[in-house]
Amino acid sequence: MGRITDTVKTLLIINVIFFVGSISLGEAGYKLFALWFPMNDSFQIWQIVTHMFMHSQQSITHILFNMLLLYMFGSQVENIIGQKKFLFLYFSAGLGALGLQILFHYIQFLPGYQSFLEAGFAKNEVLEFLRTGSYSTKVLQFTTEDSISAMYKSYYSNMVGASGAVSGIIAAFGILYWNQPLRMLFIPFPVKAKYLMAFYFIPDVLGGISSFSVYGMSNIAHWAHIGGAIIGFATMWYWKKNSFNKNRWY
Repeated sequence: MGRITDTVKTLLIINVIFFVGSISLGEAGYKLFALWFPMNDSFQIWQIVTHMFMHSQQSITHILFNMLLLYMFGSQVENIIGQKKFLFLYFSAGLGALGLQILFHYIQFLPGYQSFLEAGFAKNEVLEFLRTGSYSTKVLQFTTEDSISAMYKSYYSNMVGASGAVSGIIAAFGILYWNQPLRMLFIPFPVKAKYLMAFYFIPDVLGGISSFSVYGMSNIAHWAHIGGAIIGFATMWYWKKNSFNKNRWY
């Protein structure tokens, strides 16, 4: 894997600081720095960035897995494209992850929300229902309980983690080393990068479409992983095609 770059090392340290800090602050830290659904009262503009450095407080596995992947793939990508492009790739993939996941939540949220408006409720009345969980049954003339449940779930959804940004780095790594056999940790034989990408991303595609997680956890933001991967793949493909000497690519 080679020497860890200073940029990757800094990102690792920032993520660890946020993780320790959020545990110290408890629920208040999570509420302040996780990314909440934009219509939720807890949403703040800085969460667009801070959520990328937050991880689940319930288990250390979340941050360990993301930081391991960043360590394994990040330095090799940065060594080829340089620090500025690496940071652009990292944060743009994180924003791409945010965008696709929020879009998914809005798709779940809007049918129920629109039904409340059609039933004659004002916007502030709908938001009050979401805050309290109580509503008039007359809205069921316009929608279903499942639709209302989806709206409620989206309203209280939140995002944490570097997974989207790391997914972008992994996708970029795959473009760089597409057909090259690689030896990775925990895999006793060489595997081409394109197969590693498929192994990593196919479960997210299946989970995003079916809402069934092969990992056995229901709180994984599959669309965020996919969004980050799309940005990482497209960005690195463009750079590879237009910006670099072909002899520098593997």
